[in-house]
Amino acid sequence: MSVRELVVLGTASQVPTRHRNHNGYLLRWDGEGILFDPGEGTQRQMLRAGVAAHDVHRICVTHFHGDHSLGLAGVIQRINLDQVPHEITAHYPKSGQRYFERLRHATAYRETVPLTEAPVAADGTLTVTAAYTLEARRLSHPVESYGYRVVEPDGRRMLPERLAAHGIKGPDVGRIQREGSLGGVSLEEVSEVRRGQRFAFVMDTRLCDGVHALADGCDMLVIESTFLDEDAQLAFDHGHLTAGQAGRVAADAGVRHLVLTHFSQRYTEPDEFERQARDAGFEGELTVAHDLMRVPVPKRR
Repeated sequence: MSVRELVVLGTASQVPTRHRNHNGYLLRWDGEGILFDPGEGTQRQMLRAGVAAHDVHRICVTHFHGDHSLGLAGVIQRINLDQVPHEITAHYPKSGQRYFERLRHATAYRETVPLTEAPVAADGTLTVTAAYTLEARRLSHPVESYGYRVVEPDGRRMLPERLAAHGIKGPDVGRIQREGSLGGVSLEEVSEVRRGQRFAFVMDTRLCDGVHALADGCDMLVIESTFLDEDAQLAFDHGHLTAGQAGRVAADAGVRHLVLTHFSQRYTEPDEFERQARDAGFEGELTVAHDLMRVPVPKRR
């Protein structure tokens, strides 16, 4: 069955707290799982969330600060321990190759699963599959950092009234979809464009062109809001966003569902993040993430 949802494994920035683990997010996209930024403790959080190593097909690391990557060692070793039956591909900033290698080989274990290293060196398309295109954009952080964007190809939505007007029904509907025309009637005459879904993952960054490019037109935007607006200077100095900035980005980009995460341990009241994002003009669906929650990707309009 087709499932598209975000499984939140951790939401803390810099250090875990009593209630928030280091970062970790699994995007279920139909039959594939993309694991983003596995921080320390991700392997245990996967267990608590009902996520198996077999669910992971691709790993995307935005940058090599510990709260976004220290869990790589455990996750990679668990993938091999469980003998996952498919190849795993890992994307990460090329400048952090030495960190990836250290984490991949942090301790002794038996490698049983092919792991393809696919470092990111510039903006652009990383891979194209039948289900989606994966893109990366450079962000603004003290160390090299990339955000990721998943884009489903556009399809066609059949229009029953136009099919009926041309007398097309039953098996002929599938035939015109496959062949592009039937009896002089083109597919475009009896259907309309069905826009593919879009998902973006934006972590540690100041406001920059990459943030806006990733967020543009997304059905779901998962974005850091490490600080509240009153600490905007602190956010800028350390290469982060505030809740209000994240809300404005989402509003300007036409995002349908905004997921705020990566919260500083200095704050204890999560409702304030939502209030500031709303005050910045965002009117769509909004989730203040907490560990182990599941957030469905919005259904197509």
